[in-house]
Amino acid sequence: MTSNLANHALTNDVEKHTELYVKAFNSGDADAVNAMYTEEAVAVWEPGSPLTGQARKDYVKEFLARGASMQAKVRHSYVTGDTALLVVDWTMVATNEDGEQEEFQGVGLDVLRRGEDGNWLYAIDDPFGEES
Repeated sequence: MTSNLANHALTNDVEKHTELYVKAFNSGDADAVNAMYTEEAVAVWEPGSPLTGQARKDYVKEFLARGASMQAKVRHSYVTGDTALLVVDWTMVATNEDGEQEEFQGVGLDVLRRGEDGNWLYAIDDPFGEES
């Protein structure tokens, strides 16, 4: 899928970052989703199994290919300088390997960094942060 980042622009408003992420995620556009992370970002989509670099990017692509969709709402946000912590309530539906729909939910902990262009990017994405 060709990325259409114009529809999933990055933001310099930390309060809008999660909303834009959900739009990119629900579009199925792995390039748009991956553009919302720093190059060295860590994602913990399976508790205890952090992913970085190409492994993180590949996981996004493979997961979105399963027709996943999500909803998310920021519960709390804390900003200091160029770093932000978001506490996010989320739900997700995805098709498993057997073709059955699975539902997931959690309270995520996300650390964002403000890039040189002023836009926020994930540095750490831990959707199961409350449980980890």
